[in-house]
Amino acid sequence: MDVLLLLVGAGALFVALLVALVAVIPDRGRAAVRRTLRTADQGYRLPGAAEVGPASGGDGALTRQATDLGRRLTPAGGLTGLGRRLDQAGNPAWLPADRLFAYKGLFLFVGTAAGLVLGLLAAGPGGTVAWAVVGAVVGFFGPDLLVLHLAQERQQEIRRTLPDILDTLVVTVEAGLGLEAALAQVVRNGRGPMVGEFARVLHEMQIGRPRVEALREMAARTSVSELRAFASAVVQATTLGVPVANVLRQQAAEMRLRRRQRAEELAQKVPVKILFPMIFCLFPALFVVVVGPGVIRLLDAFAR
Repeated sequence: MDVLLLLVGAGALFVALLVALVAVIPDRGRAAVRRTLRTADQGYRLPGAAEVGPASGGDGALTRQATDLGRRLTPAGGLTGLGRRLDQAGNPAWLPADRLFAYKGLFLFVGTAAGLVLGLLAAGPGGTVAWAVVGAVVGFFGPDLLVLHLAQERQQEIRRTLPDILDTLVVTVEAGLGLEAALAQVVRNGRGPMVGEFARVLHEMQIGRPRVEALREMAARTSVSELRAFASAVVQATTLGVPVANVLRQQAAEMRLRRRQRAEELAQKVPVKILFPMIFCLFPALFVVVVGPGVIRLLDAFAR
């Protein structure tokens, strides 16, 4: 009976993997639509950014079904939060929202099948259901954790590079350029996620969107408090007619001060972080090396 259950679980895992493989095979029936969408999206890309090939947006029948399943199982609040995390992750071209929901639906079945097999191998027939539920949960929320990781890395990179980019903006604005021209210089000569955000702001202003709205949208797409403060300061300067160069100079000085304070804070946390590794890893080995020979001699002395 156990061998039969094991064979059934292995067959279910094989079928789930086969379904996932077939689902990601692209359907080229809508290649023209995808090409149009990529062309419209080029305005938000940096020069030299990697372009997604035609096979990046597979929309076969199984993929659409998996996308619908992942979207239906995600609650309304989860949809909003997932969209916000995708914005914070920079909306990577290889992971659009539809493909993310497709992965959630596919990995739900793959995780369930893997949980069944592991349950049969580790816990027997009694714990198979629990392992299947755990596998389904891990498979369904695994893509969410990936997006969260990408968003956190991107926000950290934005926080790290923001002071240097603001210094560049200050130099270019004080040299006589306007804010749009200064942003264009930064986008043309810079790299990184912060430059990508400025490229999107510049593109929105070039197509007719007001500067205030573009900066507010940029602040809403990020969780970096320094960038939100910068956007608010520029919005106030634009609304009140304050010279932008003075605001940028003050913001650049404040960003450098915050970066130095953050570095000092991280340095002060190092002794606390290394305390437990030293107590549980370094000190026992040190005690064995230092005290071990003495203990052995004492045991030999008492044995005699």
